[in-house]
Amino acid sequence: MNLLSTLSGSLLENFFPAGWDLKKIDACVDDDPTTITKRQKWWHKGFEPVLCDTFGDFDVLMGHEIARKILTSREAGEKLALILPVGPMGMYRWAVYFLKEWNVPCDHVYGFNMDEWSDKDGNTLPSTNPGAFQFAMEHAFYGPLGKLTVPTKQRHFALKKVLPTYGDRIGELRAKGAKLTVIFGIGRVCHIAFWEPHFAGEYANEKEWKAQTHRIGAKLHPLTIEQNAITSFRSRTTLVPAYANTIGPALFANADSIIGGADGALARGMQWQGLSVWMTLRHGPSPWIPSTYMPTQPGRLFILKELAGPLVADCN
Repeated sequence: MNLLSTLSGSLLENFFPAGWDLKKIDACVDDDPTTITKRQKWWHKGFEPVLCDTFGDFDVLMGHEIARKILTSREAGEKLALILPVGPMGMYRWAVYFLKEWNVPCDHVYGFNMDEWSDKDGNTLPSTNPGAFQFAMEHAFYGPLGKLTVPTKQRHFALKKVLPTYGDRIGELRAKGAKLTVIFGIGRVCHIAFWEPHFAGEYANEKEWKAQTHRIGAKLHPLTIEQNAITSFRSRTTLVPAYANTIGPALFANADSIIGGADGALARGMQWQGLSVWMTLRHGPSPWIPSTYMPTQPGRLFILKELAGPLVADCN
């Protein structure tokens, strides 16, 4: 007896996104974890999953990839638009380290935070609040870069009045030769930023879904709330906002390159991100699973090796 055999008539019927085929999702997982990097026909030829043995390796490799992107864009004389996440976070320390070691000024970089906690109307926390993503970015990346940092006027945060301008601002930069790189993590229900899977049900077709640049006061999925209770609020679900401002697929699925990270492992063999990674790499593009669009773009997805599994029952 398992979830697939007992789902009918249960409370879970209306819990998972309506467009999820749980049998197809379960079939994404291979019992042999070494196959997780096996190329799929629908991946972009320039997409590459990279397995990392430890958390330390993950942070260094992803940080190096971000710093290298900033360095190579400067060497090419190009402006660089970076869509930036708050999670994962450990890579920013190393991105700062390499940029300082190489003495790379970041005045050619334009930063766009991909999301921010909000209420249902899109109102956000003050930037001085330690829970705000703007606060996190200033303290983890922009501040530590010191004199090399991204100019203040080139830092953009997902605020109610600013987020709706992202599409035009990034479009103007790209029209002048800038490249767009999306840095991202993968949510428990495979969101990118806070673009949730259940939003797919609101659009007539994939084309309409892919045209969305953002959403103000996006209603979060229960599993997203619980994921963040575990990862950011020390299990205190009552403190997690139920809404967020977020970029949409017109930005995260339309990049010149991507840099992704999945490090969702916990203590004693527990983890929350393994299935999400397998779905991302094996399911094939679907608006009901936003992260499946990331392998269709060139770049790298860094994966903590233990997330590959095997994903089997293991009582801890």
